[in-house]
Amino acid sequence: MCLALPARIETRQGTDAWVRLGETRMRTSLLMTPEAGMGDWVLVHAGFAIRQVSADDAMEIWMLFEAGGTPPDSEPGGTP
Repeated sequence: MCLALPARIETRQGTDAWVRLGETRMRTSLLMTPEAGMGDWVLVHAGFAIRQVSADDAMEIWMLFEAGGTPPDSEPGGTP
């Protein structure tokens, strides 16, 4: 089973970005989402941002994930 979670881009350098996923910061490749920039929400899977999503969609995904019985450590970092 594959799982992609929404994360917010905090910084970007070329095709790499640091994103906030709950309380975790991780480096993510933006090769598949070159138009994404600081403050944007992306779905992250295996270290790659695979799709850009709206802030509303990101919050809905987090709520669905939490309702599934395996909640993340916290809500995504900050407000959209």
